[in-house]
Amino acid sequence: MQKGIIGKKIGMTQIFDETGKVIPVTVVEAGPCVVVQKKTVENDGYDAVQLGFGDIRAKRLNKPLKGKFEKVGVAFKRTLKEFRLDDTSALNVGDLVKADTFAEGDIVDVSGTSKGKGYAGTIKRHNNARLKETHGTGPVHRHAGSMGACSSPSRIYKGKGMPGHLGAEKVTVQNLKIVKIDAENNLIAIKGAIPGPKNGTVTIVDCVKKA
Repeated sequence: MQKGIIGKKIGMTQIFDETGKVIPVTVVEAGPCVVVQKKTVENDGYDAVQLGFGDIRAKRLNKPLKGKFEKVGVAFKRTLKEFRLDDTSALNVGDLVKADTFAEGDIVDVSGTSKGKGYAGTIKRHNNARLKETHGTGPVHRHAGSMGACSSPSRIYKGKGMPGHLGAEKVTVQNLKIVKIDAENNLIAIKGAIPGPKNGTVTIVDCVKKA
């Protein structure tokens, strides 16, 4: 990984290229992020930097986090993410990472938390088929049905698609293209859709396509 940044999903729109072709894009407010911690091979076994994004009041932080920011003299940040970079020599604690760290045409991977949809049944959660509603089916046309376990093994096999919590999980979309960058306002326009709800936090890292 050569570069990375934390941002906030603003929403989707469309822009036009030089030939007049419409390109659907997602706009991300990328940074400015501040370097909160720097890790090295000598001290930690690997090279990485921890970036902070989004201001937060001190009363919203617990004592360990508050002490961490005060120790390095960095303003309190809401989101912290660690990036394992190939070269961290150019970054030090307190430095700012802005949208212009990327360039138009860069291929990136974007990670975010998908929309939480609460408790869901097997039809919505696992795309199971439903039963017919007529001819004596009864009030079970959306139930999961038989689990297939008798006296042996007398349990549900691990991995069985069951009702439960849907969404609110980490999702990564790979090989997306940066179409436009507004360095003045720290905005990045990425072609296509990215995970997460509006105003959700996302992570952007560079992606090197394999030959």
